Parts: sequence; C-alpha cells; structure tokens
Amino acid sequence: MELSFESADARVRAIGGTSAQQFSAFVSSLVRQQYSVGYVCIVARHAAAFGRWCQGRGVGLDSLTDDDIARYQSNRARRRSRCADTRRQERQALILLLRFLREQGICAAVPTRATVVDSVADEFARHLHRDQGLAPITVDSYKRTAHQFLVWRFGQGAVCLQALGPTDTIAFVRHESERLGAAALKSITNALRSFLRYGEYRGDISAGLAAGVPAVATWMTTPPIPRAIAAEHARRAIDGCDRNTAVGRRDRAVLLLLARLGLRACEIIRLTLDDVDWDHAQLRVHGKGGRESLMPIPSDVGEAIAAYLEHGRPTCEDRHLFLRSMAPVRGLMDGSDGVGSIVRYALERAQVDAPHRGSHQFRHALAVRMLRQGASLTEIGEVLRHRSPQSTTIYAKVDLSALRTLAVAWPGGAR
Repeated sequence: MELSFESADARVRAIGGTSAQQFSAFVSSLVRQQYSVGYVCIVARHAAAFGRWCQGRGVGLDSLTDDDIARYQSNRARRRSRCADTRRQERQALILLLRFLREQGICAAVPTRATVVDSVADEFARHLHRDQGLAPITVDSYKRTAHQFLVWRFGQGAVCLQALGPTDTIAFVRHESERLGAAALKSITNALRSFLRYGEYRGDISAGLAAGVPAVATWMTTPPIPRAIAAEHARRAIDGCDRNTAVGRRDRAVLLLLARLGLRACEIIRLTLDDVDWDHAQLRVHGKGGRESLMPIPSDVGEAIAAYLEHGRPTCEDRHLFLRSMAPVRGLMDGSDGVGSIVRYALERAQVDAPHRGSHQFRHALAVRMLRQGASLTEIGEVLRHRSPQSTTIYAKVDLSALRTLAVAWPGGAR
C-alpha cells in the first residue's frame, strides 16, 4: 500500500465498528500535529492491529488501560520473535493512541490515589501560583521538594505539620547533601524555606522555623558576578543562523530577542501572535509574577520575527509565536529547555567559548553594555523589568573601570 495520509486512514477504518471512527479521528490528529506521512502510517498500522486484538477479546475503547497494551504486546511476543526497536515503536504508538482517547473522554483517565502528602503539596503549589505568581517551573520544583520532605518525615500516612521542628529541617538537608551538589542543594533549601513560610502563614507551623533551615556554602560571591557573553561572540552566534531555513529564521529571531531586549527564556516561550503590535512596533511581554510590560521592537528584531512568520513558522492552530520544528508542532512548553537548546546549538555552530551555555548570558550582556554606555542602574532595571532595585545592583560589579577609581591604595604599595 502506498504511503499517504489517506492510506493510513483507510487502514484504521478497515477494523470496522465504532472504533474505526475514533481511530480515524486519531490519525487526523496526528496529521494536524504535522507528523510525517511515514510515521503516521507506522502508527496507523500498530493502532489497527491493536484495534483488531481488542475486538477479538471484547475489550471496549471505554475500558482501555495501560495494562491492555502490556497484555497485547505480551501476546504478540509469544506468537513471534520481534526486535526490541519494533516493540518500543509499537508501544510508543499505542501510548499516543491511549493518550488521544483519554483527551477525548472516550476512555477513563489514569486512576490516581491521592495521599495526605499529595493534598498538602498540591495546596502549597496552588498558593505559589495563585498568591505569589511564581513561574510554573518554579512551582513544580518547590512542590516536588515539599512532597519529598513530607514523605521523608511522615511517610505516606498522616501529616502533622505542628510536629515539625528545627531538627527535622537540618536532618533533611543533611540527608539531601549526601546525593546533591552545592547548587542543587541550595535549590532544595530555598524550596524548603518557602514551604515552611507557607505553613507559618497558614498557622500550621511555628514561627521562625524557616529561618532555621541551614544555609548552603557555595564559596562564591553573593550575589555572583553576572557572566555575560562577549558582544563579538553574541554577533557570531546570531549571524551563524541559516536564514534560508525555517529553523534558522526562528533561532535568529529568538537570539535577537535575547540580545536586544534582554528577555528571559520563559518570556520568549510565552509570547503569542497577539502580543506583537506591528502598528505601534511594540511587544507585550509576560514577565514574572503575572506582570505585563510593553517593549519597543527594534527594526532588526522586527525584521527577524517577520521573516520567521512569513517563511518559517508552520501553519498551526497554536497561537504561540515560536513553535517546535518537529512534530508534534506546538508552542515551546513553559519550563522546557527549548530556548536553552537554541542557544547551545548557536554557540556550537559559531564555535564560541561562552561563559556558560544558558540563555541568561545575553540578558547580562545587554545590562553590561548599557552600563558601559553610561546608563544608570535605574534605567537598566527598567529595561530588564526588575521588580527590586537590589536585583540591578549586581551589575555595578562588572564596571571595573569605575570601580578602580574607588579602590583604596594598598598599604605600602606604589603610589
């Protein structure tokens, strides 16, 4: 049979019955997500075989579970020898099918058994999102640490926050230090303090317990000196993007937003088509804490975005400005490493030995450049959209020429 989307649809419709309509809708969803015709045909073949197996055993779509996939694969393995790659590909295809059926409400979602620890951690996460406006990736990280701490202290049984004391927090941090490095351990202590402050706010934990969480010695300047990419290296990374390809146009627009406007990676991920005001050359930026800011679009940034929209962005129902280049085609997920990957590949192409591989170095470079051109810390803070002036003061450390005028002569040194 010739490989085409029509042949894939015909394959799943051949199983007959009401399942054929649902399987056909599944194939259509794969087409909308812009999977390749070859992969859609492979998935359709596995789905059709699974559908016939379900019909033969009287398994309805409304009762499908992950166990049915395991039983199907076990039955197939007994009938003939199959390579591991084929079995893995088969399982991935059937997981896609089951996920689609669950999203459509055709079969029941995965049953969950919520524990008391789960309930406390979920309520803490809602507080972080609703009342503090933290980014989803931060909320997930803090929730995971809180859940881990509660399981370590109480197990899966009853949770008594009033019973928590300083020895519990110290013992937990000491336990985590056996498997984590300093940077990761510091994230754990920050999350733990946040959870304990939440407990104090609720009146479930004695006041001052958060202050007893041990500090992590990282032996570095606090706060650290910003590590900014050199201007020449930033230009090489941007110029290294291939403007003749869709991916190159997208990557160039993303890098220019980082370098010219100092956007955070999460802010670029959240941009939608509606956030670009072409008439007034403005960009609506969704920053931390749910705050929105209007920023001017420089001409080179606007040209790069327009080039991507006209000749690079896939046709998609998703309204995010920047989309994945591979199926399923959709916006970069909040908290994903999509922007970080774009930066890493750009630095590798340009053979740049940057301070690190993250996207934040472009933001630091913008602040450093403004400082050396005479901008005040207040002006830099406005461009970077800092909530607190304290966040901007770290850039005073990078202006070495100005700092030398403030240095006191070393006793006994040259005059």
